[in-house]
Amino acid sequence: MSTTKKFVAVAVGLGLVTLSACTSSGSGDGEGASESKTVTLVSHDSWAASKSVISDFEKQSGYQVKVLKDGDAVQALNKAILTKDNPQGDVLFGVDNTLLSRAFDNDLFQKYEAKDSDLLPPEYRIDQQKKRVTPIDFGDICVNYDKAYFEENDLTPPESFDDLVKPEYKDLLVTENASTSSPGLGFLLGTAAKYGGDGWQDYWEKLKGNGVKVVDGWEQAYNEEFSGSAGGKKAKGDRPLVVSYASSPPAEVVFADPKPDTAPTGVAYGTCFRQIEYAGLLSNAKNAKGGKALIDFLISKKFQADMPLNMFVYPMREDAQIPEEFTKYGAPAEDSEVMAPKDIAKNRDQWVKSWTSLVLK
Repeated sequence: MSTTKKFVAVAVGLGLVTLSACTSSGSGDGEGASESKTVTLVSHDSWAASKSVISDFEKQSGYQVKVLKDGDAVQALNKAILTKDNPQGDVLFGVDNTLLSRAFDNDLFQKYEAKDSDLLPPEYRIDQQKKRVTPIDFGDICVNYDKAYFEENDLTPPESFDDLVKPEYKDLLVTENASTSSPGLGFLLGTAAKYGGDGWQDYWEKLKGNGVKVVDGWEQAYNEEFSGSAGGKKAKGDRPLVVSYASSPPAEVVFADPKPDTAPTGVAYGTCFRQIEYAGLLSNAKNAKGGKALIDFLISKKFQADMPLNMFVYPMREDAQIPEEFTKYGAPAEDSEVMAPKDIAKNRDQWVKSWTSLVLK
């Protein structure tokens, strides 16, 4: 989910992140005596975890964790596909339900059923036959609004997809490019789920006519174009509506100094699309044994409880405790739009191509 979670990317820095001093004692396949004691996780820029939680895993497993961040979820997946014969790491985290079929089509993952995977909701375990990926978290891609703007202009915030094409919201919305951004793609799929394969283009024609602005990615949309606050600071933009996440409001509160009593942003819950993130053991992982241990760790109760205030997503395990700050300001959507993985796989590339011709040209 890659995302309001970018607040985290700003906080911890971008690029290659080593969570502890790492050394490698070999580059074996993880099954022999020469196995590496470093396990490498490849992810998007929004990856974050508490150092104490990672340290506990390192002490218990004997592996040291290295994290390689590769941009947005789309960029991270593209890079993983290009390097699949000689992968940068052992585990890929953050490929979501909008992109999963591309990973499968390119044979990116090898079979592995994580320990305790039976504790995860069955509706999210969509690869039960081949067992190539494990669901780790979920969240909702939704339009967020700047509360102050709507209060100052005595305007009611939009609540639904239908509202966004009304005249009173003309020139107010900024979204991400569906071909380059995970939330942008999720928003497109949300409209396709809402209006159907034949109706979403008519909707986007109306949205374009109502002045929607498209930028490359979430960081530009939220931190530069959105008029609301970003990480507790007033943004530079003039658009009071932005495609982001239902978890953006708690991020605004957590990262603000001083912390406000209420979140400065709100969520139009009638515009949400459910996003699920997965992790998989890369087909040519140099440390397969370490990679398996790391995936087991990602669905451990300790790591799952650590996720909400680090990556601003909901844990997949129902028994993982969710922090009060997160539940108070970041309730998940009760009725998100969803789409079957087979329908995404069948239509995604053509829909993105059609969307590009319709909206960007």
